[in-house]
Amino acid sequence: MSGAFHTIDAANASAIGDIRTAGPDDLIYVMPTAVERRDFPKYWEAIGVALGRGAFVHVMNREESQ
Repeated sequence: MSGAFHTIDAANASAIGDIRTAGPDDLIYVMPTAVERRDFPKYWEAIGVALGRGAFVHVMNREESQ
């Protein structure tokens, strides 16, 4: 079974509910520009829930995005 792939940045992101329900087969990449989102605190909380459910979460460094 293949999981979902989520990327969060300043301009694009999956629905917060999709992030919150992510689990062991899902990947979430948080790009450096994600912090520019007005709703970023809500996403950050949802990312924490997903991490607790077993999702793979990778917070990209600025160096990695260049």
